[in-house]
Amino acid sequence: MGGEVRNDATIMAALGRQMTRAVQRQAVAAGNLANVDTPGYRTKEIQFADALDQELGTSAPAATNSRHFGAGAILAERPDPTDAKGLATRRDGNNVQMDRELLALNRAAADFSAAETVLAAKFRLVRYAINEGR
Repeated sequence: MGGEVRNDATIMAALGRQMTRAVQRQAVAAGNLANVDTPGYRTKEIQFADALDQELGTSAPAATNSRHFGAGAILAERPDPTDAKGLATRRDGNNVQMDRELLALNRAAADFSAAETVLAAKFRLVRYAINEGR
C-alpha cells in the first residue's frame, strides 16, 4: 500500500511538472509574439534537452511546504530560454515567425490540457475511493 501512495505522488508530481513546463513554453511563445515587430529581437525558446537534463539532475525537489503532497517539483529551477537557432532574420534583425509561435502556443496548450485531463481523472478516482468507503 505504501508503494501505491509513493507511485501516486510521483505521477501527480510528474503531471504538475508537465503542466508547469507547458505554461513556461506558452509564456516564451507569447513573449516572442509580443515582440514580432521589435527591431533586433531574437526568438527565444526553451530547449527540451535542457529541461530534461535539469529534471534528471534534480535529486531532491524543493518543496513549497512540507505538508504539500507531491508539490516540490513545481518550484524546481526553470530552464532559461535561449535564442532559437536557424531562423531566417528579417532586415530589421528580428527573426520571430508568427506561424511557428502560434504552433508552439497550441502545442503547449494541448500538453497542458492532456496533463490536466489525467490529473482530473486521478482526482475523480480518489474522490470515488473516499465516497465508497462511507
